Amino acid sequence: MPITSSLDLESRLSARVKTVPPSGIRRFFDIAATMEGVISLGIGEPDFVSPRPIIEAGISALREGKTGYTSNAGILELREAIAEEIERLYGVTYDPASEILATVGVSEALQLAMLALLDPGDEILIPEPCFVSYGPTAIFAGGKVVYVPTYAENDFQVTAEDIASRITPRTKVVFLSYPNNPTGAVLRREVLEAIAEVVVDHDLLVLSDEIYDRLVYGEAYAHGHTCLPSIEALRDRTVLLGGFSKGYAMTGWRIGYACAPAPIYRAMYKLHQYIIMSAPTMAQYGALAGIRECQDEVERMRQAYDERRRIIVDGMRAAGLPTFEPEGAFYCFPDIRSTGLTSEDFAQKLLEEERVAVVPGDAFGPSGAGYVRCSYATALDKVEEAVVRITRFARKYQDRTNGG
Repeated sequence: MPITSSLDLESRLSARVKTVPPSGIRRFFDIAATMEGVISLGIGEPDFVSPRPIIEAGISALREGKTGYTSNAGILELREAIAEEIERLYGVTYDPASEILATVGVSEALQLAMLALLDPGDEILIPEPCFVSYGPTAIFAGGKVVYVPTYAENDFQVTAEDIASRITPRTKVVFLSYPNNPTGAVLRREVLEAIAEVVVDHDLLVLSDEIYDRLVYGEAYAHGHTCLPSIEALRDRTVLLGGFSKGYAMTGWRIGYACAPAPIYRAMYKLHQYIIMSAPTMAQYGALAGIRECQDEVERMRQAYDERRRIIVDGMRAAGLPTFEPEGAFYCFPDIRSTGLTSEDFAQKLLEEERVAVVPGDAFGPSGAGYVRCSYATALDKVEEAVVRITRFARKYQDRTNGG
């Protein structure tokens, strides 16, 4: 006879995993995938194919038999190229041999940093709205997340005062992510310098996710991206996270990096050894080719995003959806409250009625309620058509809200 069991496996799962909800981004993608004629402004992924030299370098690595592990930290040539690029762009120097680690995307670098820095009960301050994985990775490391709200009225800027007001004796790390996903906000250097004073005064550490550093526009482009460790007081307190997914259109290659002072690097390296071993070999050679040969392509893609940015931001404003001016990444974050709909209802109904996929703003934190995230990392003609559909949809519900 078959053995039956009433074993409750759900009860055996760890509390830290059960308390973290699934990603608020993926659900709408799954629904959209079952529908015809959907324009997706949801996923934060470049619509560009990786530049040809990157692809050729990956293929060459395979053909040359480079299919085994690399050194745990990654091939030295890549780490040297990363160091050279950061110094060239931002004037920050790192030792490729003892301060740079090649990782499986920024996602791995983020989890390694959280595990290396946080003990159970340590507090980490995270401005929100923010990318959905930041809080959960801290929780998986045993940390306690303290979210710091930001608002459109203040250009979604987090200030030194905002951070200082939430510091407690258990605060250990400040997390910053600019250019920001989902808002597109960029912090000016003077704001970061004020934050640096708070960090130093309270003897804190900083995690800085700068995956969108090459994608800045308008005044932010004119001023240049501020790499956090370029602020002298923060160089030896900061773990810099970066990668190739966004600026180099290499999402599927899963290649990123972390730059950190040697003691923190060694802790992350130890974790990386046990969890991963090494980043994908062919992806490392592709990333190396990207740095060496694809700077013109990176700029061409940035300019294309900038053109789309203007069209979608102007379109949302013309549709009666107030939209903060995004100066980085490839997202805009329109205020949809004039429609009388919640963020969730707006996204659901827009998908059903107009076949446009966006992400509810509160998927990125409570401050995102009343907004939706629209990615303009899709073809220009699709962005233009999405604006037409969203405008039609918004005006229909605005008229209902206004008694029309």
